[in-house]
Amino acid sequence: MGVEGCTKCIKYLLFVFNFIFWLAGGIILGVALWLRHDSQTTNILYLQLGDKQAPNTFYVGIYILIAVGAVMMFVGFLGCYGAIQESQCLLGTFFTCLVILFACEVAAGIWGFVNKDQIAKDVKQFYDQALQQALMGESDANNAKAVVKTFHETLDCCGSDIVTATFTPLWKDDLCRKDSLKSLFENTNCHKKIDELFSGKLYLIGIAAVVVAVIMIFEMILSMVLCCGIRNSSVY
Repeated sequence: MGVEGCTKCIKYLLFVFNFIFWLAGGIILGVALWLRHDSQTTNILYLQLGDKQAPNTFYVGIYILIAVGAVMMFVGFLGCYGAIQESQCLLGTFFTCLVILFACEVAAGIWGFVNKDQIAKDVKQFYDQALQQALMGESDANNAKAVVKTFHETLDCCGSDIVTATFTPLWKDDLCRKDSLKSLFENTNCHKKIDELFSGKLYLIGIAAVVVAVIMIFEMILSMVLCCGIRNSSVY
């Protein structure tokens, strides 16, 4: 016997929310793949300075986002099918998956909040180390120059926070493009550009996480109410 009355409305409301959830999972998966293959981040985070690889902590969050998007699509489909079939077993499985997914998202959010400043800081330290090697002519200076030029060309920046002291060597060694030298006087050095790059992308990830969390809370409530309604209708 199928559910009736308000419970039937909840059934279709849950189906609609699950469909939105499935779409949100697809969007998050697409955004995560875009962030993973974005030319600016890949150009920078694939760099290698001697034996030292560029900090790629940022990709940990991206891989988590990819996994969350894929799982969301599966869970959304499971919820849609369970709601239409009025299956307590499927809805129970769906609810369990939602709780686990919600817990993982909270953990990922905490990790992102803790590391949001550290990610940019590590990349800036990597850039400063390469810049120092390039300017001072240290060992493997050619590799360091290539790393610095990649930063400058990718982010359209020049120098670090201490660029005033290094203006002459920068120009002499041709590490900056001529048309980017004006950035030295506009305070758009590479430290600022690195902050803008990662803060913008982390902000996008944060918005996606909040939207998904709100949808999941609604879905958990609706699935519990629908399960209770199905159980009561089967009794009568």
